[in-house]
Amino acid sequence: MSSVVTTELRRQTGVVVEQVVRRFGDRVVLDDLDLSIADEELVILLGPSGCGKSTLLRLLAGLDRPDGGRVEVPARRAIVFQADRLLPWQRVLRNVTLGLHGPDADQRARDVLAEVGLSGREKAWPKELSGGEAQRVSLARALVSEPELVLLDEPFAALDAITRLRMHDLVRALRSKHHAAMLLVTHDVDEAIALADRVVVMGNGRIGSSHEVSLSAADRESSVAREELRARLLEDLGLAGQH
Repeated sequence: MSSVVTTELRRQTGVVVEQVVRRFGDRVVLDDLDLSIADEELVILLGPSGCGKSTLLRLLAGLDRPDGGRVEVPARRAIVFQADRLLPWQRVLRNVTLGLHGPDADQRARDVLAEVGLSGREKAWPKELSGGEAQRVSLARALVSEPELVLLDEPFAALDAITRLRMHDLVRALRSKHHAAMLLVTHDVDEAIALADRVVVMGNGRIGSSHEVSLSAADRESSVAREELRARLLEDLGLAGQH
């Protein structure tokens, strides 16, 4: 018997996933998976392709239902995908206000576009944006409704290295302002170390390990502790000895 509970939780409750099972035919993708995310915590989810990361995100986003177990999430949540998924027939401002209601919708959208560095681009068409700008619009669209939980499915994978670093800085700034819990899926161990409060490694449909990341900003860039954490994560991924 499965259950998905969506409720206006107290802020400290965060996300609770207990013994969740998800099957597709005879294939078990999520196998008694347990995960919790605290209020305002940024958790990075690492794991090989096909291990169930995107399936878990879909459950948390309310786009799918488990075959067993319990999923408890805040009512206000948003998802950012690898592809920007902007509506090409709508200008930037209208892409951000999509689903918003009220007389202040346009101003709220303008404010969050300013936060992501796109003030003045409100009238641009999606085809006029760079890849980084399009993902900034996606972030703005996710944050404009002030979600308690933001789900990010490899949002920076298609960006060049310099743009990715700029997006990392932006995510850090937005976290401190919006105070949302975040779950970000990535294949990039260095990205995980750069951003996470905690890194969880997934394999065989379960969370295999969890690592708290309490490094300073400088130590995340270069330190013995960073390299030790990186080695542990690679070992958990079955990639020990690789650089």
